[in-house]
Amino acid sequence: MSSHSHNDEHGGVHADEEQDNRDILILYATETGTAQETADRIARECRRGHFQCCVRNMGTYPPEELVSEPLVIFVVATTGSGAEPRAMAPLWTLLLRSNLPDDLFEDLGFCVFGLGDTAYEKFCWPAKKLSRRLINLGAREICPRGEGDDQHRLGIDGALDPWIEQLLETLLQLYPLYDPLTKLPKLEKPPPRVRTVTVPSETKCSDPLDTDQSYWDVTVKCNRRITADDWFQDVRHFEFLSDQELDYLPGDVAVIHPIALDLEVDNFLVTMGWANIADECFAITHTMQDQSLPEYTPEVTTLRVLFTRYLDFNAVPRRGFFELLRHFAMDELQREKLDDFVSNEGADDLYEYCLRVKRTIREVLAEFRSARIPRDYVFDLFPPLRPRQFSIASSSKWHPREIHLCVAIVKYRTKLKIPRKGVCTSFLAALRTGDKLRITIQKGLISLPNDPNTPIICVGPGTGVAPMRAVIEERIHVGSKSTTLYFGCRSAPKDHHYGAEWQAYADTGEITYRVAFSRDGPEGMKRTYVQDLLRQDKERLWELLDKRRGVLIISGSSNKMPAAVRDAVREAVEEFGNRTKEGAINFVSVMEREGRLIEECWS
Repeated sequence: MSSHSHNDEHGGVHADEEQDNRDILILYATETGTAQETADRIARECRRGHFQCCVRNMGTYPPEELVSEPLVIFVVATTGSGAEPRAMAPLWTLLLRSNLPDDLFEDLGFCVFGLGDTAYEKFCWPAKKLSRRLINLGAREICPRGEGDDQHRLGIDGALDPWIEQLLETLLQLYPLYDPLTKLPKLEKPPPRVRTVTVPSETKCSDPLDTDQSYWDVTVKCNRRITADDWFQDVRHFEFLSDQELDYLPGDVAVIHPIALDLEVDNFLVTMGWANIADECFAITHTMQDQSLPEYTPEVTTLRVLFTRYLDFNAVPRRGFFELLRHFAMDELQREKLDDFVSNEGADDLYEYCLRVKRTIREVLAEFRSARIPRDYVFDLFPPLRPRQFSIASSSKWHPREIHLCVAIVKYRTKLKIPRKGVCTSFLAALRTGDKLRITIQKGLISLPNDPNTPIICVGPGTGVAPMRAVIEERIHVGSKSTTLYFGCRSAPKDHHYGAEWQAYADTGEITYRVAFSRDGPEGMKRTYVQDLLRQDKERLWELLDKRRGVLIISGSSNKMPAAVRDAVREAVEEFGNRTKEGAINFVSVMEREGRLIEECWS
C-alpha cells in the first residue's frame, strides 16, 4: 500500500477519481442483511484513515482470488444455532480442502468481525472458525477478532464501535499517513452512495433480474392452505411448474425476490410526500463505490419501482438509520429526540421505542414527519428488500419440472398490538394459479449417503418438515426403507403438515413415522415434543447412529429444539453406549465432523 489517497471533503472516495493502492477488501456473509450493513459501516469509517474499501458479498466473490489479496476484512453473521451463512459456503469449502499448504496465505493480512447472539451456545461460531482456519493456512490476523452481540444494550454496535477504533489504529500503524494527510474525525453526514438524475419519462426502466440467466420463470400450479381454516397459523403448500427439467437435491433452497404489495407502497409514498413524483424516471450512478447497493439495482427506475422491488420500508431500523435520519429532520424537537436515541445514554430509550416493539421504518417516518429525505439518500437509509430462501419440499426425481414449498405465512401482532405481515410470504400468499415469478436454486447443507440402506433420522417439526419431504421422496425413489421421520406440531386436526402422506408411507413400510402433538393431550398433562419421542426411542437411536452409522438431520426453528434434540442423542449415547458425559459430547461432535449430523435451522 502507498500512503496517498484521493478523498473528498466528506472523507469519501468517488468512483471516478484516480485510485491508488491504499485499498482494503471487505467480504461479508449475511442472511438478514445485518452483516452487509456492518460491512458498509466499516468501509465508511475506514475513510477516516484515507483507506478505500471494496465491499463484496462473500457468496459472489471468487474464492480462488483470496490468495492474491493483501488485506481483507471479513464480516460474518451466524445463522441458526451456530451455522455459517450460505454465502460463506463456497469460500469455506475451499478453505477446508486437505491439500492446501500451511503457508498458502502467508501474504494475507486479515481481521474478522462476527455477528451473533450470546443467547445461543455457538456464539459467533462461523467467525471463530474462519479466523482459526486462515491462521492455520499462514495468514496474519492484524487485529483481534470482534464479536457483536445482539443481547448488548447497544446491539452489535456495542462491540462494533470500539472495534472499528481499534482497527483504524492498527491500520494506521501498519500503513502510516504522511504529510499533508491526517486521520479524519468521526464522520457526521456521509455523502450519498448514489447520484440520481431525472430523465425523460419515456426512458425505459428494466429489471436486471429479468436478464439473469441463473434465474428462470416458473408458473404457479398450486397455492393451497394445509392448516385448518380456523387455525391461527396459515401454512401453504406451493407447487411451481417450470418449462425445463430441474436438477436439484434434497436440502437445496429456492430463492425468491419479494414484491411489496401495491397498496402498501402507495400508502408509504403518500406518507413520505412522494406520491406526486413516485413515477418520475431517474438514472442512478453509483458514486461511492465503497458502499454496497441492492442486488440487481437498475440503472433507470422510479421511486415506486424502488420501493416495490428493491428497498424495504417495512424493516425494523437499526441505530445507523437514526444516526443518518437526524440530519434530515427539520423540526428541532424531533432532531433532539433523534440525537438522544443515538447517544449512549439514550440506548435504552431507542430499544424501547424501536427494537422491543419491532417498529418499522415506515412507522418511524410517519412519526418523524419533518424529515425531508433527498432522493440521493434513499439507498443509505433504506435496507435492501432481500431475496428470501425457502427449503424445497420435493424431490426432482419425483417432480422433474416442479418445485414444491411449505411456507408459513408471516402474520402476527407486535407488543403495540399492531398487525404485521411478512413482505415475501404476503407476496406468495397472494399468488394465483397461472401467475409467473422468477426463481433460482441454491445448494443446501444436506448431503445424503449413497447407500440407500444407511439409516437417516429426520427431525423436522412444523415447517422444518419441508426439506424432510424432499429427503423422504428421494429415498423412497431409490428403494430405501431406512428413513425415520420425527415430526412435531400442536394438533393433529389443525397443523399436521402432510400427515396423510407420512401415514401412507409408514403403512407400506417405506418410512418409520413418529409424531408428537404437543397440545392434543389432556389438560394439565406434560406436553410431548420431538425430543421426548427421541428419548423414548433411545435404544433404537443408539443402534441406528452407532452400529449402523446412520445420519441425523435436524430442521426447523433454531429456538430450543435443536439443542434439545442433541441432548436426547447424548443421553442415548451415555445410556446405551456406556459413555461418560464428555464421551457422549465427543460422539456428537464426531458425527458433526463426519457429516452425519446436519442442521438446517433458522432464526
